[in-house]
Amino acid sequence: MKKIVIILIALIIAVPSFSQGKYGKDSSECIKYLSYYQEYMKQNNISEAIPFWRKAISLCPPTANQKMLLDGQKIFRYLIVKNQKNVVLRQELLDSLIMLHDVRAEYYPNNKIITLDNKAKDIINFNYSGDNLKKQYDILTEILKVTNGSSSPIVFVKQMQLAVDLYKQGILVADDVINTYTQTLDCLEGIIAEGENDKLASVKKDVETLFVESGVASCEKLVSLYTPRYDEIQKDKNLLSSMVKMLSTSDCLDTDLFYHAIESLNKLEPTYSTAYYLYRLCSSREENEEAIKALKEAITLIEPVDAKQASDYYLEMGTYYFKKMGRSASAIEAAKKSAELNEANSGKAYLLIGTIWGSQKCSGNEVEVRAPYWVAVDYMIKARNADPSLTEETNNLCAQYRKYFPQQADAFMYDIIDGASYTVSCGGMRENTIVRTQK
Repeated sequence: MKKIVIILIALIIAVPSFSQGKYGKDSSECIKYLSYYQEYMKQNNISEAIPFWRKAISLCPPTANQKMLLDGQKIFRYLIVKNQKNVVLRQELLDSLIMLHDVRAEYYPNNKIITLDNKAKDIINFNYSGDNLKKQYDILTEILKVTNGSSSPIVFVKQMQLAVDLYKQGILVADDVINTYTQTLDCLEGIIAEGENDKLASVKKDVETLFVESGVASCEKLVSLYTPRYDEIQKDKNLLSSMVKMLSTSDCLDTDLFYHAIESLNKLEPTYSTAYYLYRLCSSREENEEAIKALKEAITLIEPVDAKQASDYYLEMGTYYFKKMGRSASAIEAAKKSAELNEANSGKAYLLIGTIWGSQKCSGNEVEVRAPYWVAVDYMIKARNADPSLTEETNNLCAQYRKYFPQQADAFMYDIIDGASYTVSCGGMRENTIVRTQK
């Protein structure tokens, strides 16, 4: 068996000397032994095929037959398993198996990606390099640079595991683990985004778990790592995106560093998601004007491509204006826009508008002070009609608001009668309604 290894090594060194065509200088002998060993391989009689394959690999150039290289890999896997206890021979066989992958990758470039992925799997399955985890990590890292999104799930997980183990041994630093994690995550998320892939989604969770459990991912450690480099990072979109992802994974959302990172990312490349995230952050910090500014930006970016999402944002804006800033007119304007963009949101939008009118404190005579409750009830009825799930809530609110309708006698004093049209003007808002009184 050791002879096989020697012959293969000699083949690799002598590859350029094959210049007499596809099958080499002795084409008839090459073809003959290819035929001999393949007959045994068809019968899955690997042990009998070995001497003939050995002869074929010594006579034929790699260009003779790609299957010769694939069968050689199968033979070496068989021999590796068979010689588990012979540590020296097993390593020589494993080196030869890895070498065959490299030969195939070089001479059959169209299959390079799948060849390197198979190489990675053999490295993992047979624990190539044994206790030399750094060598194994470096090889897998180089392979992943080429195979990237076409890599098998086990390769992503193993590389992350090796990075964590090497970090714990003090061989890799935190930056190395973070780079491995972010590159792997970017790749996996890119593949998953292209379509449903439950297996890769599971792999992504495994990679995230390994990273979180590594100890690199603590918020305190990440902040101390990134803060001194922030001036440099904030100018690079990719580095900034990675940092944001890292901080969000590690529950650093309430740190100044995360806030400034989102702010910088939104300036470098504004997207509706970064703008919305910035709105949420500003909101949590009670920076209301900045929050609304960011939410408006998110709406501007998303409305042309996704009216339903824009409608959700408008409804959220209306609620924010009303509850956080007391700007009723602006809140109603946003709520109406939400209903306009997505009918499914109209019930909630009308409920918000009715609630706003029901909360108004208007000046004027006895009727003018109470007239907003007419509008409030109008919108509660519209909300109930648009969304039956709101029936109980709107009915309760209507019952409350009707208690504040003006008395019929008071309305009569101002020449106002039930059923008449009436325009309510209050707090910069204006609505047409119908007079209703308590008898």
